[in-house]
Amino acid sequence: MTSASGPGADGERRIVLDAAGVVVLGACAGWSLITAAVRDGRPEGVLLAVLAVAAGYAAGRIGGALLPVAAPCAGALAGIVLTVAVPHLAPGPQIAAPLGHAGATAAVLTLSAGAACCAAWAAPTPVVRFALRLVAAGTAVLAAALGSATGCVTCVAVLLCSMAAGRVRRRGAALAAMATAAVSVTGLTWAIAARAVPTGSGTALEGRLTPHRVQLWQEAWDLLRGDPALGVGPGRFGELSATSAQSLLSDGKPHSAPLQQAAEQGVIGVALLAAAFGWVLYALWRGPRPTPVVLTAGAALTVLAAIAAIGNALSFTAVSVGAGLLAGMATARPLADEPSNRAPDPHQRDAGRTPAW
Repeated sequence: MTSASGPGADGERRIVLDAAGVVVLGACAGWSLITAAVRDGRPEGVLLAVLAVAAGYAAGRIGGALLPVAAPCAGALAGIVLTVAVPHLAPGPQIAAPLGHAGATAAVLTLSAGAACCAAWAAPTPVVRFALRLVAAGTAVLAAALGSATGCVTCVAVLLCSMAAGRVRRRGAALAAMATAAVSVTGLTWAIAARAVPTGSGTALEGRLTPHRVQLWQEAWDLLRGDPALGVGPGRFGELSATSAQSLLSDGKPHSAPLQQAAEQGVIGVALLAAAFGWVLYALWRGPRPTPVVLTAGAALTVLAAIAAIGNALSFTAVSVGAGLLAGMATARPLADEPSNRAPDPHQRDAGRTPAW
């Protein structure tokens, strides 16, 4: 008879987790269709993002199961090549300063650093692990060379978090801290948008974020206040934003994923976005991979959430696919046992056992 914590129970738990993910992503797509129908919006962008995440996650689960080292390594190299070969990551008009495409560049390189570090933790030999961490460090150098100071900082942060993950025994507390960090950054953007930051601090932050970006956030907040239930409809922020209309090259977005979701799809849209991020962290928590791999992926995805809170990174399909890939690879169960030819790993657990948290 299979024990409560045996392979059978573990398989049932993973089915429930996957079903929850399908429900959350399906709700995100369905709500965008509802708000678009009511407000005469354009849900294509949201639907494409949901499809990109779902496809990336499925591909990541398959690749992580078959090739737990090669798949994330290939993903990291693909992100680096994409950043170099397609500097703007999207066709169409190239937005100049003060907004630009720096957020997308930082996001792709951050995900690449996370994937390389995940591959390093799964690698069988110290030489390979060292080489893969050099690839992760190279993403920070590349970001600096491309002029993305944010990308350089975030790649270094992911690398340091990954190295520190080797000393963490309880993944639950670490993932909770990551969730708190993402909520804190999002809360700060909302406070700025709602004009709730003290004058001195607000002026300093506005100088760092640029007045143009802050004006977009404030207009998104005003649109949310006008209709907190449904928002103005997907894809309609650019039509109703005076700041966006006055810009010569505008992408019609407020450059903050939570604020865009709030303005265009109301508080329910924001709740669904938060639920999607929470589901990913929960899947990592209950996943079968070693704790260092889980926390590395969690750190990269948390940094991505912070970048998306203050920029338009999630408007790029490459970023959505990359996030799904990394999450999928970090929650996959490898068909073969992961390497054990190094010193015993206190984070590694036997298949079918409950993870430490």
